[in-house]
Amino acid sequence: MDRRASVKMKLTTWGESGIISPMDLFKIGDRIIYPNQGLAVIEGIQQERLYGEDFRFYRVRILSNKTLVLVPSGNTEEMGIRKLMSEDAVKEIFRYLKKHQVDVSGDWKGRYKEHINLMRSGTIFDMACVLKSLYYLSLTKALSFREKKMLEKAKELLTAEISEASDLSLDEIEQRIAHILTLCFKSPKQNVEI
Repeated sequence: MDRRASVKMKLTTWGESGIISPMDLFKIGDRIIYPNQGLAVIEGIQQERLYGEDFRFYRVRILSNKTLVLVPSGNTEEMGIRKLMSEDAVKEIFRYLKKHQVDVSGDWKGRYKEHINLMRSGTIFDMACVLKSLYYLSLTKALSFREKKMLEKAKELLTAEISEASDLSLDEIEQRIAHILTLCFKSPKQNVEI
């Protein structure tokens, strides 16, 4: 059996090629966002030899559960690993929560799959979209166990990143998000496309 065929990652060779992926801009100690896991830190950069070639890996510590993950530098963009949002982006995310319309699918299975894909994308706006959509659904009907968990996860990830990128406390952010969402959906049909 050829072991190369079972490797499901894109590896970028370390060496003379000059290939630089977006993650190559990071250095040890940088705080990043690991999709669906939240805040993480680059603890190290290492070179590993696989199949006779040298590859660059990042040792990434996910702060919420202290897990250490090795990430091939060539996979970072595909995985959705990114820098922490800027302070300007904090204002944008609150504006997005206020103004963005959500599209709520009536099909539970399709909606759940779409939300999973949005959470895995790693973008802050996709997480905000999931939060707003599930919040609206919670006002109109009881959420399934999985959707409740996803709503909490989206809120937790969004709150943690905003807190890290701004001088706001977790409590202040949670209150602000709750206030924005309450105002958005005073009338259940407001800001929603079904």
